[in-house]
Amino acid sequence: MSLLIECSGLIKRYGAKCALDNISFQCEAGSPIALVGANGAGKTTLFSVLSQFIPLDTGSVKLLGLPLGDPALQGKVSALPQDAQLDPEFTLLRQLTLFAQLQDFSKADAIEESKRVLDLLGLADSHHSLPAALSHGMRKRASIAQALIGSPDLVFLDEPTAGLDPENARNIRHIIQKLSPQTTFLISSHNLEELEKLCKTVLLIENGKLQQKSQIEEETQDCFDAYLSLQLIAHATEQQLDSLRQLSGVDEVIINSNADILLRYNKSQYPTLDQRLLICLHEQALEYRSLMRGRSLEDKLFVNT
Repeated sequence: MSLLIECSGLIKRYGAKCALDNISFQCEAGSPIALVGANGAGKTTLFSVLSQFIPLDTGSVKLLGLPLGDPALQGKVSALPQDAQLDPEFTLLRQLTLFAQLQDFSKADAIEESKRVLDLLGLADSHHSLPAALSHGMRKRASIAQALIGSPDLVFLDEPTAGLDPENARNIRHIIQKLSPQTTFLISSHNLEELEKLCKTVLLIENGKLQQKSQIEEETQDCFDAYLSLQLIAHATEQQLDSLRQLSGVDEVIINSNADILLRYNKSQYPTLDQRLLICLHEQALEYRSLMRGRSLEDKLFVNT
């Protein structure tokens, strides 16, 4: 695969605060990429730099093999800021047509392209609606439609499902999955469960520094450190937790809470540990909500193992 994003030594300061502190990474084209971090970690600043909304103090960026500002990137890269707003005075079709014309579409082609992306986001009946007549979820979808004009190769989405109800959030995830074979999305979100469903690569930023770049994938069958993620319905007693620790093959029991437990073991030597764990849960009268092979994205990023 070709390199999609190449960042080297990115530094951005706001007075005494270093929002981006010597960040370097590379990402290939393909499945969506997750950008994770606490509020103030530097995610929005990184998005703003990659989108050319703000300049760097130091460092270099290439997108699709081209430096930022190269005219050849026009129409190939787009962005949806978290707080993007629609113009209240114009219908969806009129303002998206304007944005398409700014990308060198003819008037007729701009209208057709605007209809295409609005229809793609489930807004076929809202072409001539003003933003004030739409729900929050519909306005969010219209903003995403704007970012998809021209079928760009790379799209930056900052909190694309923030504030949406579960159905609208699910619809947006489905659209991202549908378009991913042609378009690579870099998605910033606090919803780790959502990112785990969408992404294969995750970037973790803390205090302006890139702490991790990792792949979201299952442990291999011969992996020494394999994991089982167990979520109980009710909290376990210390005696019940001891029964889990005493299971043959369990190297460590990591307790996020009494109801959220991670077991580390050697999968190659104990391939049926999950079955014996279920028997143990039954014997200890422990009801469980879920049992998953591997670790959640939250555990991979924030639990020291």
